[in-house]
Amino acid sequence: MSDWIRLQQALPSQSADLGPLQLAWLGDAVWELHQRLRHCRRPGRSADLHRAVVSEVRADAQALALERLEPLLTELECDLVRRGRNRAGKGPRGGDPAAYGKATGFETMVGWLFLHNPARLAQLLDRLEETESSLS
Repeated sequence: MSDWIRLQQALPSQSADLGPLQLAWLGDAVWELHQRLRHCRRPGRSADLHRAVVSEVRADAQALALERLEPLLTELECDLVRRGRNRAGKGPRGGDPAAYGKATGFETMVGWLFLHNPARLAQLLDRLEETESSLS
């Protein structure tokens, strides 16, 4: 499902000055598009597909995805997660600040990998899908 990411070209020279929150903002969009592409191939009403995607892009779901990937992450990827987590803030009222921080770290890593190493991002996203299948 991550083939569209593999087709991307790395853009390191244009993105070197982006901060963690900018990368997280981009990573959130990449993650949502990935989830939409996964779900759009399934039959269903648009409202049901929307709910399914929303459940995958929530902070707690992103935090869980990060936890499943952590053993596979390189030192650089762990550093990106840490930088994003440290810049996260408290998140929305009533939410879990720890999950929000992990989610922001996850999004920061996704954004950076999308720009700098799309093949690695695709590899990690494929691994998430494999582990999701084994959990079901």
